[in-house]
Amino acid sequence: MILPLRLDQLAFAAGGREIIAPLTLELGDGASSVILGANGAGKSVLMRLMHGLLAPTSGRVAWSDADAQRVRRQQAMVFQRPVMLRRSALANVVYALEIAGIPAAERKTRAREALKEVGLHGLANRPARVLSGGEQQRLALARAWALHPEVLFLDEPTASLDPSATREIEAVIRAFDAGGTKIVMATHNLAQARRLGDEVLFLHRGRLVERTPVETFFRQPSSAEAAAFIKGELPWV
Repeated sequence: MILPLRLDQLAFAAGGREIIAPLTLELGDGASSVILGANGAGKSVLMRLMHGLLAPTSGRVAWSDADAQRVRRQQAMVFQRPVMLRRSALANVVYALEIAGIPAAERKTRAREALKEVGLHGLANRPARVLSGGEQQRLALARAWALHPEVLFLDEPTASLDPSATREIEAVIRAFDAGGTKIVMATHNLAQARRLGDEVLFLHRGRLVERTPVETFFRQPSSAEAAAFIKGELPWV
């Protein structure tokens, strides 16, 4: 187990500007955590800090498992615009397994199972870069699924997709959740947060303003910033 994840006075600055103010919190298994906030609030940066793609300016990110290699293997991240290799859909998943150190004999079987889980088994041999936006996002989720991660970070996974593709992606996310994977998702989509989240981490100008159950957040936000965001009155920062 790599959870819980502890952030201890975590902060990040770039170009002389504070992007994430010092924050301390702990994320355990179980509840799906949704990071909400206006564009520019720091959602994506916070997720990259947790995932290890960015190094904090100060403070630390601490997983319960001290083995850095095991931590890398047990978490995955899917971006708003995933990078597709110039290979087939199947080969994209196989490559992810290769990078993770999965034995060669297991890779194709696990890759085909993952494609089936996300509804892409019929497109296994199609070049990944000619897939639609929704199909590419499902392929990115298949790469994660094949790794059986303990934690899955999702950065605005449906921001550029139509409603039909969004429903398909959300179904896959629910399957991860049902399978015991901890979901940590950044979004500005309020309806999606209500559908998929158990708790909300609300960021405003890089500061963690609220952490509360989803229904409490929408029914009775405890800050003026959150109330304005829910009403659509919070300006971009």
